[in-house]
Amino acid sequence: MAVVFISPKQRQKVFFMGITILLLLFLTAVFAFVFFSKPKEVSPILVFNKPKVSINLSIFDSDEFIKLEPFSEMEMQYEYKATDKDKKQEEGFISAVSLEEAKNLLTSMDLTVLELKLAEIGRGNPFEPYYQPAPIPIIPPK
Repeated sequence: MAVVFISPKQRQKVFFMGITILLLLFLTAVFAFVFFSKPKEVSPILVFNKPKVSINLSIFDSDEFIKLEPFSEMEMQYEYKATDKDKKQEEGFISAVSLEEAKNLLTSMDLTVLELKLAEIGRGNPFEPYYQPAPIPIIPPK
C-alpha cells in the first residue's frame, strides 16, 4: 500500500487556490489592458466628402404628373330628422362633405330639415355583437 503524505482535503484546497490565483491573474491582465490603454490619435484635418446628388425635376413636366387628379374630400356621416311633403317625419343618416352640402342634399330630396348633426362614431359597448340571433320561442308540449 502506498503512503500518501498529502490528505485529500489539502489536495482539494491547493487545487482551488491555484484556480483562484490563475483567475485573479487573468482579470488583472484584462484590467491592465483595458484601463491603461490609450485611445488612438485622431487626425487633426477634417475631411468632408461632399456627396454628388442630383435631383431630377423633369417629372413635373411629364404627362403623368400633369394628368393627376386631387383626392376627393372625405365624406362625413350626418344624422338628420326631417319632414316630407306630407308632414311625415323621417330620421336617418346621410353622407356629405360638409354640413351645408348635407342640407342641400336633403332639400333636393324634398325634405324639410328639422335637425342635422354630425353622427357619433363608434358604439357604446364595443363587445356587443353586431347581429343578435332572434330568440327561438320554446313551445311547451301539450
